[in-house]
Amino acid sequence: MITMELHGVNKSYYGAYEQPVLFDINLSFESNTCSSIVDESGSGKSTLMNIIGTLDTPTSGEVIVDGQPISWMNKKQLAELRNRTIGFVFQFHYLLPEFTVLENVLIPHLIHDRHQSKPVLDRARQLLDMVGILKLENKLPPQISGGEQQRTAIARALMNNPKIILADEPTGNLDSETTRKVCGLFGEIKRRFQTIFIVVTHDHAVAAHTDRIIEIKDGRVVSDRLNQGS
Repeated sequence: MITMELHGVNKSYYGAYEQPVLFDINLSFESNTCSSIVDESGSGKSTLMNIIGTLDTPTSGEVIVDGQPISWMNKKQLAELRNRTIGFVFQFHYLLPEFTVLENVLIPHLIHDRHQSKPVLDRARQLLDMVGILKLENKLPPQISGGEQQRTAIARALMNNPKIILADEPTGNLDSETTRKVCGLFGEIKRRFQTIFIVVTHDHAVAAHTDRIIEIKDGRVVSDRLNQGS
């Protein structure tokens, strides 16, 4: 089991003047859970996602991943932590258009190991099968639909068997039916892989597919509740 904890996290940006964005965030997550962070207007949710994903650091407070405070880590250690432990799914899927669907899924593995062994290829194909697009493995991203591209991005995020999945507005560019299908994968992923699955969204309909709903307003947690209907 893996845990992620945020203790007293504050974040400000500095230019001509200080711009506070997050205030005293205290949250914890554990394996086999699917949570949503909802903020309808402000930038708080994206800033929080970047801090959870170790892409940004808090101005004060601490982020602890599997018992290890990330403030003690250098850039190389943080990069290794992200590649080994965290999978990302973004609103804009960032697939490489000149690579096939299968090759895009393999990229997280290839970052640290250029060898494509049979077990590695088998895992990539199993992930494509799980998200329902194995038949598209040899297609290029421009040749498939937006929903299929997002499914490819989800499979890619799972390639290194990460214990934490962060999805930032994962359905923001999808129609309602495709959104429903993609959201249906959230619960299956967290159960099958025992992940911490965190969805950052402005859409309460997307949040309704998660077990726990955390609402952010003006950089503060205003509600943190279990979703009885999930």
